[in-house]
Amino acid sequence: MVRVVRFHELGGPEVLRIEDVDVPAPGPGEVQIRVKALGLNRAEALIRAGAYIETPTLPSGLGLEAAGIVEALGEGVEGFAPGDAVSVVPPPSMVRWPAYGELGNFPARLVVKHPPSLGFEAAAAVWMPYLTAYGALIDIAGLRRGDFVVITAASSSVGLAAISIANRVGATPIAVTRTSGKKQALIEFGAAHVIASVEEDLGARLAEIAGPAGVRVVFDAVGGPAFEPLTAAMSRGGILIEYGGLSPEPTPFPLFAALSKSLTLRGYIVHEIIGDPARLDLAKAFILDGLMDGSLRPVIARTFPLEEIVDAHRFLESNEQFGKIVVTV
Repeated sequence: MVRVVRFHELGGPEVLRIEDVDVPAPGPGEVQIRVKALGLNRAEALIRAGAYIETPTLPSGLGLEAAGIVEALGEGVEGFAPGDAVSVVPPPSMVRWPAYGELGNFPARLVVKHPPSLGFEAAAAVWMPYLTAYGALIDIAGLRRGDFVVITAASSSVGLAAISIANRVGATPIAVTRTSGKKQALIEFGAAHVIASVEEDLGARLAEIAGPAGVRVVFDAVGGPAFEPLTAAMSRGGILIEYGGLSPEPTPFPLFAALSKSLTLRGYIVHEIIGDPARLDLAKAFILDGLMDGSLRPVIARTFPLEEIVDAHRFLESNEQFGKIVVTV
């Protein structure tokens, strides 16, 4: 038996329990991993609270990202061997393939041999943020040298990944964060400009930075009233990619801006990329190359031991972090 994290009822972080369970042998096409580190995602707080796109069957496991050592291989799996250091691309279901535990089974196609220089904690902080940002900015928006790109929730792990990817392709990242408390850290990380949205006029600052040409790409996790100044600052033919909904306020449809500028406003989830093998292969190659040359570097805000998973989730919901929260096992 091994320790896993499960919840028997929906609710806050306190519903998470560490329990001893039997983990079955890996099924056909699966890899069993002895987990060394977990990356935390807001999706896990949502499923725990009953507000996620996937409905858990109680009691339920959870978790989307893990890094560790190959323990066993299911039938038909090739290219891996026990003892390999690997990390996991987020699977389509965290209920079917939960990551929070000492041992887990995952689809072999989503298991990656990461660069040896990457430790387990850093490897657990890679795939969700970088695949999310790559899918939006490179695969969908075709971000390129000379583009201005606005990145909201910029101090999140996805926001920081987007800043790194923008710099890697020669675009200009404009980071948007709520207050100026994280401004210096964002500049040091690589943001060309930082706007504190509750302290500054977002629209005026974007117009000042991008000028009459405007912003071609907006990568937004927030929604809400900011849609109007964001789209007002966009260039003709620009694209706004929405991947979250952090704002509790309604999101107005910017009809005049969308019509007058022929804008594309597009919803996006990372599983568009993960579910397409060809697109996923291109994404993994881009990310692995960036990890090897140092242009992409995961940022860990704080680490917790597995025994403190409740405290880790409380910190996740505090919005105080700069980068990824990692749990060691």
